[in-house]
Amino acid sequence: MDTYLLGLDNGGTVIKAALFTLEGKEVGLASRTTKITTPHPGWTERDMEILWEQNCACVRQVLADTRIKPEAIAGIAVCGHGKGLYAWGKDDKPAYRGIISTDNRAWKFPEKWKVEGIHARLYDRLCQQFMACQQVSLLAWFKEHDRKTYDTIRWAFSVIDYIRFRLTGEAYSEATNISGSGLINVRDARIDRDMLAALGIPEAVDMIPSIRYSSEELGVITVAAAAQTGLKAGTPVAGGMFDIDSCAIAMSVTKPEDFCTITGTWTINEFISRTPVTGTEIAMNSLYAIPGFFLIEESSSTGAGNLEWVINNCFPNEAPPAGKKLYAHLDEMAAGVSVEDCNVYFLPFLQGSNRHPLAKASFIGLTSFHTGAHLLRSVYEGVVYSAKSHIDKLLSVREKPAAIRMAGGAANSPFWVQMFADILELPIETVTGVKELGALGCAMAAALAAGIYKDYNEAAAAMVRIASPIYPDSKMAAFYRPKYEKYSAICEALDTIWDRFEV
Repeated sequence: MDTYLLGLDNGGTVIKAALFTLEGKEVGLASRTTKITTPHPGWTERDMEILWEQNCACVRQVLADTRIKPEAIAGIAVCGHGKGLYAWGKDDKPAYRGIISTDNRAWKFPEKWKVEGIHARLYDRLCQQFMACQQVSLLAWFKEHDRKTYDTIRWAFSVIDYIRFRLTGEAYSEATNISGSGLINVRDARIDRDMLAALGIPEAVDMIPSIRYSSEELGVITVAAAAQTGLKAGTPVAGGMFDIDSCAIAMSVTKPEDFCTITGTWTINEFISRTPVTGTEIAMNSLYAIPGFFLIEESSSTGAGNLEWVINNCFPNEAPPAGKKLYAHLDEMAAGVSVEDCNVYFLPFLQGSNRHPLAKASFIGLTSFHTGAHLLRSVYEGVVYSAKSHIDKLLSVREKPAAIRMAGGAANSPFWVQMFADILELPIETVTGVKELGALGCAMAAALAAGIYKDYNEAAAAMVRIASPIYPDSKMAAFYRPKYEKYSAICEALDTIWDRFEV
């Protein structure tokens, strides 16, 4: 009987279950969408029970579609979005709705901790900036604004820790996720009581389950979870990881010289290092999926989600020609406007910003000459400019890589991939043969936990295929350089007025 590995990917809106062979071939995929609610401006939530039910439905469907027997699955792991908060209550029920990583309700706390000097005092151990969507900020918000809920919290989970808990009944904090939460000493990979006390949430020390790594076996499928998912009770469940780690693992980012960018809802730009990179403009160091490495990251929610919003709200009735898919049609529309003629600038801050906590998305430079195609191209460009601002910070502390590996929704667009190469002026590599990189990274973690491969290098050699690079066009790069300078100047000018805007 052939052996398979199951990866569950819990993004901000979409849940996916994918089955893989031991060679990394994707043999089945099922997905579900969860409804996101915004009860107040800047809040983004979803029902935790529905989220669990949709995970179960995805697993049942992929098993039914592939007709693979549950006993053929050697292991399972979960990845998902980082930050946010999935609070489990002392009554063994969700303590609140799941909060995803685009939530901005707690934006005042990072500002407060910076002004009061608390961040500076803790930075040597935190190795990162505070963000509004981190568990640390959200717990502080609950303590101040909803003490009743705060007092009922048993576990402060990330999304992957929550789903794994429902699969196994075992509570753990997986290292890659908890190290991006603002709750732990990242430098030493531990929980420090005095740090939480300094942040005004000393009680949170009891809300953080013990820390484990991505490829460790952290339990098995319970009888109850087997009944809901169709999996075999006793199937090993690995720790799993933050989806940006999972995509990086699936792109064979296993050495410090490797570099990748992931453009989904967020733009995530990263490399790995044996030591944290501190005392610089770099915003985030976290523990990587491979023990002994830190993930050096620059990111913001300024990615391909902006294009999705523009499509839904500015092109709701756009119909592609017969036989052509919508996104390919939109690529052609945007490509129909030359780079020199697109003098509209888009700031991709619909769901947050890497510039200012209150920055808003904007089109700059519109005239009656411009068409929807101009707006569309400006969105593609704006997302890449935002990514470049992050990548430039990362490259200020290391040598340029030979190429940048790219994943996320934007990697499915040849037009967008070429634009990344031209604007970044570096070759772009993508992974071939697999669409769901997050789930593939999970499958690799499950393979390690099951003892199939000894480490991620061996798993990558067996399961990952890197396509030939896409090289930058020097003529196009020459057009983009002054445009990026103008984009940066616009952002700097608007940074001076965002404080006048309310959330």
